[in-house]
Amino acid sequence: MNGSSKNPYGPNPCDYLSNVNSFRIIDTTLREGEQFANAFFTLDFKVKIAKALDEFGVDYIEMTSPVASEQSRTELETVCKLGLKTKILTHIRCNINDAKVAVNCGVDGVNVFIGTSQFMRKYSHGKDMSFITNAAVQVIEFVKSKGLEIRFSTEDSFRSDIVDLLNIYTTVDKIGVNRIGIADTVGGGNPRQVYDLVRTIKSCVSCDIETHFHNDTGCAIANAYTALEAGSKYIDTTVLGIGERNGIVPLGGFMARMVVSSPDYVKSKYKLTKIRELETLVAETVKVNIPFNNPITGFCAFTHKAGIHAKAILANPSTYEIINPADFGLSRYIHFASRLTGWNAIKARVEQLNLDLTDDQIKEITKKIKHLGDVRPLSIDDVDSIIKDFHADTTKIELAKEDQDKKRQALESSAAKDGDNSEDHQQKKRKLDN
Repeated sequence: MNGSSKNPYGPNPCDYLSNVNSFRIIDTTLREGEQFANAFFTLDFKVKIAKALDEFGVDYIEMTSPVASEQSRTELETVCKLGLKTKILTHIRCNINDAKVAVNCGVDGVNVFIGTSQFMRKYSHGKDMSFITNAAVQVIEFVKSKGLEIRFSTEDSFRSDIVDLLNIYTTVDKIGVNRIGIADTVGGGNPRQVYDLVRTIKSCVSCDIETHFHNDTGCAIANAYTALEAGSKYIDTTVLGIGERNGIVPLGGFMARMVVSSPDYVKSKYKLTKIRELETLVAETVKVNIPFNNPITGFCAFTHKAGIHAKAILANPSTYEIINPADFGLSRYIHFASRLTGWNAIKARVEQLNLDLTDDQIKEITKKIKHLGDVRPLSIDDVDSIIKDFHADTTKIELAKEDQDKKRQALESSAAKDGDNSEDHQQKKRKLDN
């Protein structure tokens, strides 16, 4: 399906602020992802993942603050010198001293954050909104003076007072911030709340909006999509969604959502075939398995089992697939080794094995497979054995019949030639017929 007018999953034409067809990705695997419980990223890994993300086509790579440690600064400076097409950002506190270090690391931009909710102001940094506003203005003006991009984000935006948010965002917008950030830091937001907040803020600022969604309640991808509908342009992601606690929007899952909604844009902008490589690299590094139901790369993401599904998939894959696995360099699989299988799936397997059987024979085989599947779990070898044994038996019977026919023809030919119609000849013929 091409074009939103023909795509039921495309952007809503009523959302005139929508960026579903023009979003940008800020991948923060090398910052947020480093906060994942199992994460320990070496310099070599950061270089490798930065190159892979660049090849995939992310618009920005965000890295850990150079103030976090000496090694963090070394890693940031090293990645900045790789000459990648993607822009490199670093994530710092709203602190002038942090900013002075960040601008000297070779970055293309600086992402500044500070908590604005009552929780953050009381239990994290202990500052009031007046202090926050002054600090933000100081840091933003300093970074801008160095010719770098600057984003200002509130932390815990959804639990912050809306008046406080609008005041701080309009203030930084007026002094020329490139982007403002809205963060669902504890992952409690839902799509309706996201749409309302992003739309409200968008109506008050002229700069772009970046959004950062945690996945504590399972809404990260849905919230990211809704934010785009409401006018956000930039979405923060990590490979496999790794990050603090349950992590944030997963890059692969987000691509699955967006390739359905905006296929032409996504397939022309991002190298989707790199998703599996990226996820495998990160999964091995942080010592986790890719979940079975992971969008795109889960082992059963494009597996079809039920007979009615398999029949339709073999006729037209779009019947039960909204995503074409080939777009991601993958292929679908018809799971035929179960009691739920149908004869169309078994027929496809027979063809894969290069065996010649009629539809009626395949249906008979399918009955045998279902019968065994009612008794115990089946493997591919089980099914293949049933198919091959049936084929072998059928072949033996056919060969025996052919041999019998040849002998009968030879006998009849001999009798006709000799004019033999004796009792001995009739006995030989009856023996062949039996």
